Amino acid sequence: MSGTDDKSDVGADGTDRTRAGSGGTGTGGTGPGTGGTGTGTGGTGPGTGADTNTGPAPGADAASTPGAGGDGTGAPPALTTPRGRRPVVAALMLGMALAAIDGTIVSTAVPQIVGDLGGFTVFSWLFSGYLLAVTVTLPLYGKLSDTFGRKPVLIAGIILFLVGSVLCAAAWNMAALIAFRIVQGLGGGALQGTVQTIAADLYPLKERPRIQAKLSTVWATSAVAGPVVGGLLAGYADWRWIFLINLPVGAVALWLVVRHLHEPSRPRPAARPRVDWAGALAVFATGALLLTALVQGGVAWPWLSTPSLGLFGASTVLAALTVVIERRAAEPIIPGWVWRRRTIASVNLALGALGLLMVAPTVFLPTYAQSVLGLGPIAAGFVLSVMTLSWPVTAALSDRVYNRIGFRLTAIIGIGAALLILLAFPLLPYPGEPWHPALLMLLLGAALGLFQLPLIVGVQSTVGWAERGTTTASVLFCRQVGQSIGAALFGAVANGVLAARLLDAPVTGLPDDLDAVARALEDPGSLSAAATDYLRRAVDAAVDHVYLGAAGAAALALLALITLAPRRFPVITEAAEAPRTAGAADRQDTSS
Repeated sequence: MSGTDDKSDVGADGTDRTRAGSGGTGTGGTGPGTGGTGTGTGGTGPGTGADTNTGPAPGADAASTPGAGGDGTGAPPALTTPRGRRPVVAALMLGMALAAIDGTIVSTAVPQIVGDLGGFTVFSWLFSGYLLAVTVTLPLYGKLSDTFGRKPVLIAGIILFLVGSVLCAAAWNMAALIAFRIVQGLGGGALQGTVQTIAADLYPLKERPRIQAKLSTVWATSAVAGPVVGGLLAGYADWRWIFLINLPVGAVALWLVVRHLHEPSRPRPAARPRVDWAGALAVFATGALLLTALVQGGVAWPWLSTPSLGLFGASTVLAALTVVIERRAAEPIIPGWVWRRRTIASVNLALGALGLLMVAPTVFLPTYAQSVLGLGPIAAGFVLSVMTLSWPVTAALSDRVYNRIGFRLTAIIGIGAALLILLAFPLLPYPGEPWHPALLMLLLGAALGLFQLPLIVGVQSTVGWAERGTTTASVLFCRQVGQSIGAALFGAVANGVLAARLLDAPVTGLPDDLDAVARALEDPGSLSAAATDYLRRAVDAAVDHVYLGAAGAAALALLALITLAPRRFPVITEAAEAPRTAGAADRQDTSS
């Protein structure tokens, strides 16, 4: 942990003597985040309301009591009254819907977009460009929200997202559409990070289920509804409406934020806040080059080609330069304490591994369902979507677990169960029944709901207002980077297994990569029965290896929690009896 943290009063029996404030219901506090991949959702279970003057349950995470009126950061925790929170929550849900659905709604309209604008060879950048912009801007928006407040950053993000949507709808060729998708992504990064941070500001620990259950439902619904809505608009209207429908939703969210989100006044800083623009540019350039190498490697060019090696080499040099810049900056975009504090570092690594393992179900399971099981696109989507049904449920109930045994142990149970489920996938019979993988995905969603939310709630609960945006952004950034690494790594694994299986194929002229094999199996009449069966078995083997890789990622997350995460997270709680004015607080570290 950071050297600035004070030690808590821990008794000889190992229990923490520090008590939370007595009586009342706090409206500040912290909360979890949702999102990431299409099915990555969060939530906590039904809360009971008031904080009492009892200490943490045996095995639960320790709570520290801040001083007057704050969470230890000089900022009062309450953003609105309980009644006034409702329109703000509605705005957060709409903002979450914009960010969540945009990642999936474009996918089913690609044929119509390519048919109208051309650019088939580069259409993948419609997704890659958006992902790049979201990922590399997350640290910047996190720091800006801590420096200038959440409201201006969220307003700017919504406006930028809507401007990008209008430009996308007006695109005249594929290059313009890709450029405007990047503009959308610049706004999407502000939406993803700031929505999670405001959710943490709105609710204290015991009340967070109210917001997280709603945000979880929005994300899960958007992940399932996005492709359907996109297909309907592209088929019965025009693909440009995919972007135009963002305007009324975003306009309502913007009005609600401007009208109803009232952040507490903070003391005027002695010096004018300084933005580390050099660090922001360095982080942006490093992330852009690295993610471009990961996304395009093995697709647009071979992994060991000059473009790949050049991008990886340049990103390494820029990463070293970024470290130098950030160490010298007065207010760095990615401060060193993000990695020096055991709690934050362990959560970053664990959720980075989550992004890695989520590639297996979200990217490869639909191919498995269609190519191996012979399902149509809708049925294949259902096999995946069952995970989005169980994930929010267990996340919504996870507080009943972590309030008793602590954040770390709850997450360990969740990722341990996920590890066993991922290892079970290669044991499924060939070809098997559709309910076999559907059942595993239902169980996987339940396990990951128990894993992700306690970590996000826990890590946000260990920092105060002035550090919460940066902390939340670091978690989301690591998960996004993990997702990009997973897509590149597991894509190489799947294609490697296919190449090995097809080397000794019984017939010649078969495709040699996963996408080409999947397209060939969509028209089985062009292949003999033996060739079709051989290709199906090859896809089955490739996806099995991907799931084994995902199990390895789960093992890495488990290892990070066991070896690095503190036994009890040093939770900061609001002193409910204190006046809601700015004041200093003592942070207490029980992470030994």
